[in-house]
Amino acid sequence: MDADVVRAVNDLTGRWVRSLPPGNSVVSGLGLWPLLAILATAADEPGRSELAGAAGIAAPDGSRFAVQLIEALGESPDLHAALGVWVHEQLKLAETFGDVVPAPLVGMLTGKPSIDKPKLDAWAAEHTDDMIREMPVDLDPDVMLVLASALCLRTTWARPFTEQVKHLEGSWAGSWRWLERTDTDLDSVRRYGDLTVITVRGDADVDVLLGIGAGDVIGGLLDAAARPADGVPGSELVDGRREVAPGVRIGKTTAPRPDVWLSLPSFEVSSSHDLLELSEVFGLTAATSNSGSQGHFSAISPAPLAIGQAKQKVLARFFATGFEAAAVTSMAMTRAAMVTSQAPRLDVVLDRPFAFAAVLRESRLPIVAGWIESPTQAG
Repeated sequence: MDADVVRAVNDLTGRWVRSLPPGNSVVSGLGLWPLLAILATAADEPGRSELAGAAGIAAPDGSRFAVQLIEALGESPDLHAALGVWVHEQLKLAETFGDVVPAPLVGMLTGKPSIDKPKLDAWAAEHTDDMIREMPVDLDPDVMLVLASALCLRTTWARPFTEQVKHLEGSWAGSWRWLERTDTDLDSVRRYGDLTVITVRGDADVDVLLGIGAGDVIGGLLDAAARPADGVPGSELVDGRREVAPGVRIGKTTAPRPDVWLSLPSFEVSSSHDLLELSEVFGLTAATSNSGSQGHFSAISPAPLAIGQAKQKVLARFFATGFEAAAVTSMAMTRAAMVTSQAPRLDVVLDRPFAFAAVLRESRLPIVAGWIESPTQAG
């Protein structure tokens, strides 16, 4: 897998999570990145540079890298990924459309939500193993194109946890489902400065990293993910000769050699994101402009198009025997408003009592006249 793409996805994910409000949340930068990369290739300036900057790639390479990334993810036994594009049957496509979006990815929209929405929902369910059953998009006849990605991850722990109900006091006061296990791999724990990173290995090719510490924990965790061999390994912490890491203390084991005891709550978190609320983070400011625009995606269609919606639904579950996650990300294009020059006009509204009169045109002889105090004909 291209190292530059991995770094770009990591950077995007980091910017996104740092922009979120406090509270439980989950995002998939991986689900969003291919869409931004494809849009970068398809966009006109200034949106082209903005999208390429957000995706961290050169605009001409975006679509190719996006497709290659999805294909590479398909080689993982634990991860499934898919891209899809649906085009309104009345949208005229540019000759360059095939260079942006490979033909096998393309489906059709009828413009009838009652027909199109079930089809898109079925695609989302199919490619997330039913974990997400609805495409996060609002369809109406003005939607000309939908671009979407789907991810589905299921992994089983190489070493499972035991589960019990645990009663806590303090800020987490209450009864929670709690997971515990021991691991002989001391180096599954590493200290990166003020951050502790714990690696929970899956039985195939997926690991889950857990981070605890001070400062920018999520940023530090993503940085550590890119440097798995750095930091101070647990084998150098266990004898107490090095400073113990955050969330770690030196205990005792009855095992014949040192081990790691890991204890945490099981969790399930789901989020729905309106990506346009963070349009600057994702390079979507210019591409969503619908004022005075001639459109932003001439490589897709000569019709004036703008991004009208950008959303993601994502969930993650960490439990005794494994981890699973799914994300569906979608963007919808609508026709951009065409602004033309307009002359002034007089808008006259008779919404209060008024008089009337009928007259002969030439002599101005009044025939009838009257006053309307209130409307007389019910609707």
